[in-house]
Amino acid sequence: MKKPNRMTVILADDHAVVRKGIREFLEEPGDIAVVAEASNGDEALDAIRQHRPDVAVLDIQMPERTGLEVTRTLRTEQLPVGVLILTAYDDDPFVLTALRAGANGYVLKTAEPEEIVAAVRAVHQGQSALDPAILGKVMSQFTGAPPPGTVEPLTAREIEALRLAAQGFTNKAIGVQMGISDRTVQGHLANVYGKLSVGNRTEAVTRAMQLGLISAA
Repeated sequence: MKKPNRMTVILADDHAVVRKGIREFLEEPGDIAVVAEASNGDEALDAIRQHRPDVAVLDIQMPERTGLEVTRTLRTEQLPVGVLILTAYDDDPFVLTALRAGANGYVLKTAEPEEIVAAVRAVHQGQSALDPAILGKVMSQFTGAPPPGTVEPLTAREIEALRLAAQGFTNKAIGVQMGISDRTVQGHLANVYGKLSVGNRTEAVTRAMQLGLISAA
């Protein structure tokens, strides 16, 4: 049961030591309770669906699903949870993509503990929370369509499927090598096309090489 006037938080990061440190300073003031932790995106979604926290604190790069994918799924399912992205990435494309995915805040891990606690409280109160280090440049660009460089991170499985596709393997052959069905391969590649804003394999491979996601070898 959630205690009155005590906000509940799900904490998702693939590094246990990082989670431990964040949890300690979040709970120190006494008005925040971390009700569950997750080490990957799938665990984060399961925990959020089960516990229905007030705020989900998510890293961007996690196994299975990125924090951005988790955010987008939460908004699609219309779960009433605030989302604070807590990450080391301060690149404009990541910030803009996170906000467009439905995140309520974006704070860097280099922020002071009290700043992160304040961001969690702000998100819980329905406010936006942006790290001062990125606020200015983000707000100057956060208009209209996503800029050309805005790309959501690919998961490890999506990159592997794309790498094999670049080598000329069919979906069935890729599935054999990855130990998954060709339908799942098709799903991975469809996600890649959407994230890279392309329409076919050739465009996806070309774009991925330009971004350095896969090599030509």
